[in-house]
Amino acid sequence: MFNLTDKIAFISGGTKGIGKGIAQVFKRAGAITIISGTDRTRGEAIAKELDIDFIPLDVTDQAACKNVIDEIVEKYGRLDILCSNAGIFPQHYLKDMTAEDWDLVNTVNLKGTFLLVQAALNVMEKQRYGRVVLTSSVTGEMTGIPGYSHYGASKAGQLGFMRSAALEYAGQGITINAIMPGMIMTEGLQAFGEDYLQHVQSTTPMRVLGLPEDIGYTACFLASDEAKYITGQAIVVDGGQILPEVQGA
Repeated sequence: MFNLTDKIAFISGGTKGIGKGIAQVFKRAGAITIISGTDRTRGEAIAKELDIDFIPLDVTDQAACKNVIDEIVEKYGRLDILCSNAGIFPQHYLKDMTAEDWDLVNTVNLKGTFLLVQAALNVMEKQRYGRVVLTSSVTGEMTGIPGYSHYGASKAGQLGFMRSAALEYAGQGITINAIMPGMIMTEGLQAFGEDYLQHVQSTTPMRVLGLPEDIGYTACFLASDEAKYITGQAIVVDGGQILPEVQGA
């Protein structure tokens, strides 16, 4: 089950963290896997490590998004799976946040999702087949973190976008779903320091932090033929993080 053998899968923001975890799982599941990112040196190194392909991409560039999708289709003949995963999360408290801070996060996270998904759907519609998986977050839709109002807005926005997009393409063999990760052990989370890691681990009901591959396994399911009757849905993968009414319960 959940076999992706010979499926053509493209993962944006796939050079580290959750994106790399998705790429690792997809590769093991048999998919022909392509990742993108803005750092060519890192991307090519990860592609070599995982024996997959890398294409540089800035998801905020509409023409670049279309060109990358066209490049994939020209090389492989089709695009079966898109994981729209690229995102940023700089911390800015509201009292100091500038319009530029707000715009940057929402342009990358939300507008970038729209641009890349739109380009992929133009191909998938002709195929009458496709799986789109967005990496959203529990932050924004279900929880909040001080200093991340712009990030939370972008992630909640992705889910609103996903539901309407899923309706538009539901009759065309295309599913559009999202994953809502909790605290996942990525380079970004590690940058907060050991004290923070210990705190979030101790307040997560399962008492462990998730791994990027945990999101990859969920993405693999949503990308599979077995998930053909699921669309417009968001799956929380958080070790029970959002369940307690009181933090640390």
